[in-house]
Amino acid sequence: MSKSLLLRGGRVVTLDRSRRIVDADVLIENGRIEKVGRSGGPSKPTTIDCTGLVVLPGLVQAHIHLCQTLFRGLADDLSLENWLAKRIWPLEAAHTESSIHASAMLGAAELLLGGTTAILDMETVRHTNAAFEALESIGLRATAGKCLMDAPSNPASLRERADTALTESSDLCARWHGAAGGRLRYCFAPRFAPSCTGPLLRAVSDLAEQAGAMIHTHAAETPLELDTVKRETGHDEIAYLDSVGISGPRTALAHCVWVEKDGIERLARQATNVVHCPSSNLKLGSGLAPIPEMLAAGCRVALGADGAPCNNGLDGFTEMRLAALIQKPRLGPEAMTAAQVLELATLGGARALGLESEIGSIEPGKCADVIALDLAGPHAQPDAADLVSRIVYSARAADVRHVIVDGRVVVRD
Repeated sequence: MSKSLLLRGGRVVTLDRSRRIVDADVLIENGRIEKVGRSGGPSKPTTIDCTGLVVLPGLVQAHIHLCQTLFRGLADDLSLENWLAKRIWPLEAAHTESSIHASAMLGAAELLLGGTTAILDMETVRHTNAAFEALESIGLRATAGKCLMDAPSNPASLRERADTALTESSDLCARWHGAAGGRLRYCFAPRFAPSCTGPLLRAVSDLAEQAGAMIHTHAAETPLELDTVKRETGHDEIAYLDSVGISGPRTALAHCVWVEKDGIERLARQATNVVHCPSSNLKLGSGLAPIPEMLAAGCRVALGADGAPCNNGLDGFTEMRLAALIQKPRLGPEAMTAAQVLELATLGGARALGLESEIGSIEPGKCADVIALDLAGPHAQPDAADLVSRIVYSARAADVRHVIVDGRVVVRD
């Protein structure tokens, strides 16, 4: 494939500083965006006709479990604690290297076909190499990590000694952090506070700092989780995680449903990334995260579908629509505007992956992670004046026509 690629004739939603929407070509050279404007010059790029299409940054999902894709439909209508103990942990323990590879390939294919170009992924405790090998071959941009679970309360089938788990994590980081030309990165992924000892969490903070890697975990998903952490540590969960170094711009906390005002202010001060997973929180009955309050306080917020068995889909457009809708009965119809939600799904996700200077918008110099939508279907008509509202409230994953990651076409037509 030519190293020069031209997306010709689309309506470009840039998400740049001015939030421009322009009729323009997007010229890509050597994996990066060279120009947004009318094409011209000596190069003869490979051209994709985007006339009549909407071109926007690839969606970024900052909380995914690719290892769970094969469990879709096997853990429905359960509370989080029963969902984990009765279904997910036994299924994860049964994984083999080949089943992890298949699960990652299936999930990554669904994500790419639906316009998600980058993810923050938590695997299970074993066979993480196989997931990375799948991601390397399929072309998705991913930051992924081995799940860490060393607390005595964990099921024996998944519990590991802290030193063993940390050594394997460090070895995986050495192999995969920055692989595939920087498209693949490693994160340290303690499952959640109740599944990890304090010494392991402190060690994770140190290792991530040394490696320049992200930390990816769950927090404040249910009241029972909060009560468990309070009982075992004497601290509120957000404060406890902060005390062991799991906080700040290098950390992404999935869910944060049950966070009070003090916790929200702490998250904002820390610049810790919160990953909102509306479908998962609804399906498991966990609750509604106070995302408008977090944004008002200055928190960094991203979106994610979570895993297939607590959502049954990995569709970023569904997450955007739900993120906007579920706050309105609580706070009024002006809460969570379409523009805010689209930013969470692009720039917010880029921040959560530590890649805000590389992805999340269509600007010269950034990596070419770009998608093209066909909104000609009846569900997205008529062609309303507010294009961002059409994308958030009407667009579907099936509207995605072309997907480019790192300048490479990974989905075409």
